[in-house]
Amino acid sequence: MNLVFNEDLVKNRLKKFNSPFRLSLKENYLIDSVVLLLIIPYNYKPYNLVLIRRTHRPTDRYAGEMAFPGGLYEPQIDDTYEETALRETEEELGIPRDKVHIMGCIDDVITPKGHTITPFVGFIDKLQNMVKNDDEVQEIIKVPISFLVNKKNYLERTYKLRGDTIAVGKYNYKANNKKYVIFGATSHMIVNFIELVYGLRLMKPGTRRIVLKDIKTRYSKTKENVN
Repeated sequence: MNLVFNEDLVKNRLKKFNSPFRLSLKENYLIDSVVLLLIIPYNYKPYNLVLIRRTHRPTDRYAGEMAFPGGLYEPQIDDTYEETALRETEEELGIPRDKVHIMGCIDDVITPKGHTITPFVGFIDKLQNMVKNDDEVQEIIKVPISFLVNKKNYLERTYKLRGDTIAVGKYNYKANNKKYVIFGATSHMIVNFIELVYGLRLMKPGTRRIVLKDIKTRYSKTKENVN
């Protein structure tokens, strides 16, 4: 598999944000979030995906976890979801918005904590400087796509839910004598990206992810009680 960055290949296999073929999970009981799968391309070797380890903060429900740059969609300041992705990337990594080249989207994912995440995909120049916002980002980690597509590196556990087999995946990535656990929605977005762009399925046959019906009752009742 040729994993040197090919803009035309990746762009042509991604989906447009408003495409009827893209899974969009918008419900009034879910919190809308947006992330950016950010690519650093190289001329003669596989590209990297940029991930962050979130800073430990009492108010952050995902503190300390591995994630893509991103955050909440705020309609008061963002006209579009793409603007959210660019704004959050600039805030967290110090990358000017005009230096990020957005290519498209992949399907939305949801989290058990009640977030729906819209993932955009973009790239920056390999020499682009990144300066982390210490209030939000503890570390910036560049993970080679060659590691992520290797089935030996993708670990998955399953459990039963209403007769279905639910798959929960993760990666254990090591760099600079540190171990980084990439799990939950972040690992699922990586797997979705790989399957869409390269046609490589990492999930076990006969399994599925959490979907709206699995959490709808819980969060719709919670919102009713709040209102």
